Amino acid sequence: MPSTVQAKAPAVPQPLHHAAAAVLHTAERLHAMDPEWVVFFREVLGVDGIVSRTFGSGDARARFECTPQYARIREMLDELRSRERERPADREANRVVTVRMPRSLHEALKAEAADRRVSINTLCIAKLLQALEPGDKTARADGGEPTPPPKRAGRRVK
Repeated sequence: MPSTVQAKAPAVPQPLHHAAAAVLHTAERLHAMDPEWVVFFREVLGVDGIVSRTFGSGDARARFECTPQYARIREMLDELRSRERERPADREANRVVTVRMPRSLHEALKAEAADRRVSINTLCIAKLLQALEPGDKTARADGGEPTPPPKRAGRRVK
């Protein structure tokens, strides 16, 4: 009697699954405290956040970013950001970054922001918070950080 073979979704390795579940649990506890989105981002997804401390920035991090736990963390971040629009509070100091871009790109951002009825600043922050998509030309094949472009001389704004 022939057996039927069912297609299975790729299994998440157990150590990754347990670590991802633990990170999600920590993120859910923080989310329940209703922090500002920037606090949630810093503590969970930031440079020294629980995700970086658990998975680093290489292949393990890339695998984690494909899990349902990571997707849930992104949903929580999006929810906090939408709440923030309703109750703006500036508890963490803002930093300013100057980005030089072609006029055509600026005009495209301006048009997209107008279509979405948000400021260019809000649109750019949303785009910066988006995860790199698989196949993104700026991502390295090994899952590591993209190689930064060579430094060039420029002027600093005082």
